[in-house]
Amino acid sequence: MSLLLRAEAVITRFSVGVGHLSAVLLLLLVANVFYDVVMRYVLRDVSIGMQELEWHLYASIFLLGVAYALQTDGHVRVDVLYEKLSPRRQAMIDIFGTVVFIWPFCFLVADYGIDFAYEAYLINETSGDPGGLPYRWIIKGMIPLSFVCVLISSLGFLLHAVNQLRGLEPPQHEPRREI
Repeated sequence: MSLLLRAEAVITRFSVGVGHLSAVLLLLLVANVFYDVVMRYVLRDVSIGMQELEWHLYASIFLLGVAYALQTDGHVRVDVLYEKLSPRRQAMIDIFGTVVFIWPFCFLVADYGIDFAYEAYLINETSGDPGGLPYRWIIKGMIPLSFVCVLISSLGFLLHAVNQLRGLEPPQHEPRREI
């Protein structure tokens, strides 16, 4: 197996792992919402911290899910035109789109996101609501982390396109795992 195919396989495993992490976070979100509903409507008790945890988990699922969506080809694209092209042209479009659109956007958001999270850490930012969650820098840190994950997944996406241009295909004995 060529070095590029092996690198693509490693990055694919990373992206699938990020997808599994998103799935676990989704289960935690469901449990959190269930707890919140029971507490609110059965026991007449409200926890601001648990409500904030809901949107923290939702944001994390969404942010990390982007990397997995890229790996599984679940991202937005004009498929009506793309599907009619030859595999070679599709690969060239994928390479161009990755280098020109995905990478600059990832670098930009990750760079600003690091400063955003670091500033929250320095001032020890907490929730503005009484009973809310402390350590707001953790959720703000998900922004640069997620875009680094997208950057890594996009490298696998690029390698897949390069391998497709070179006529190399990943081994078929290992089906592409999806969540």
